[in-house]
Parts: sequence; structure tokens; C-alpha cells
Amino acid sequence: MAKISKKRKAAIAKVDATKVYSLQEASKIVKDINCTKFDSSVDLHVRLGVDPRKADQAIRGTVTLPHGTGKTKRVLVLCTPEKEAEAKAVGADHVGLDEYVQKIESGWVDIDVIIATPSVMPKIGKLGKVLGPRNLMPNPKTGTVTNDVAAAVNEVKGGKIAFKVDKAGIIHASIGRISFDPKKIEENSQELINAIVKLKPSSSKGTYVKGISMASSMSPGIYIDTKTALN
Repeated sequence: MAKISKKRKAAIAKVDATKVYSLQEASKIVKDINCTKFDSSVDLHVRLGVDPRKADQAIRGTVTLPHGTGKTKRVLVLCTPEKEAEAKAVGADHVGLDEYVQKIESGWVDIDVIIATPSVMPKIGKLGKVLGPRNLMPNPKTGTVTNDVAAAVNEVKGGKIAFKVDKAGIIHASIGRISFDPKKIEENSQELINAIVKLKPSSSKGTYVKGISMASSMSPGIYIDTKTALN
């Protein structure tokens, strides 16, 4: 059995595993129980009462967090030459097409978001096996397949994140950094929850949001009262 460090024990002691906390309380506690020396990510985990195997219940979407993610995202824009200047002007980190398609085929995925214009999607389709498992494949539903590359890059740089339910029916998303003040963590979390609620499919029966928890990197999870979070 792995040995639990003193810092980890102290963090666990500050959280009552039998209690559910309000979103406001959790946003404060997550900072108190952080035991890393770096500016760790704060993540929200939302368990849904859906069957991801059904197309209409495979929840996915995007949301722009009011306070951003605290992380500068590396953006690759795949486009034709006439769109390259537009993408570079708004701060895209990498811009091009054929050379990046070749690099990705060779295993290069040193980016956080890929934005593509509709006209180049036929060339990108073959990259699905590489990009799909990493949630990097451009998709019209997440706004990453568009002719307005400037707006798409600005949204990503400004705090727009994509989320989708996994095979277990859970959405995992980073909603900030541990250096954020509690109010920013709370407001970013609430924005994500609201976005997920809006996507509830009509075919989903029973309880839609079954559980919510918050944690920072390597910290214990904090269970959140779904009733207060949804209201």
C-alpha cells in the first residue's frame, strides 16, 4: 500500500467525506487542502444520469468561463493560405496545414486546441485516430470548425473550454487554478454546471445531475450539494 504523506493526511483531515458542501464552501476548502507547490488545476467532476452509448445522450458542449482557466492555451489553426494572416493576427500559436498534418501523423500533439476551416476537414479526417482519443479533433459542435478563425481563437484564449461525458457518464473539466480566489472558482464552476444543465436531453429520465465533486491536483475530492448548485 502506498504511504500517505503528512501533507496528504492533513488535507484529508480537513474534508468530511460524509458531508456535502455548498459550491461556495467547496471553493474555499479546495484552496485549504491543496498540498502542491505548483499552481495546480482545480477540476470539477459532474456525474450524469445519462447513457453515453446513445447518441442523443452523449453530452458535449462548450462554455466560456467568466474568469478564464488560468492557463494559456496553445492553439493550432489548420487552414488555407488566405486565412493564415487572420489567425496569426489574433495570437494563434501555430498556423498552417500540410506541414502540421504531417507532424500530427508522426505523433506531434503539443497543442491544447485545434481550430480548422470547413474546407480543410477532408485532409484532417485521417487524423482522427491520433486526435480523437486526446479530444483534439475539430468539431462544429464545439465551434472549432469555422470560417471565422479570429473569433474562435479569441474565444479559446479568453477562457472557452470544451467538455464531454465519458463512458462512465461523468464530465471532467478544469475550471481554474488553485491561485484563483474562491469567488472566481465558484463562479467558473457555476458557469460550467449551468451549461451542462442546459444540455439535458429529453430522452434522459430520472435524475440528470447525480453528483458533483471538486478537487485540485492530488487533493481529496469535495462532494458538493447538487440541490444548491443547481438552484
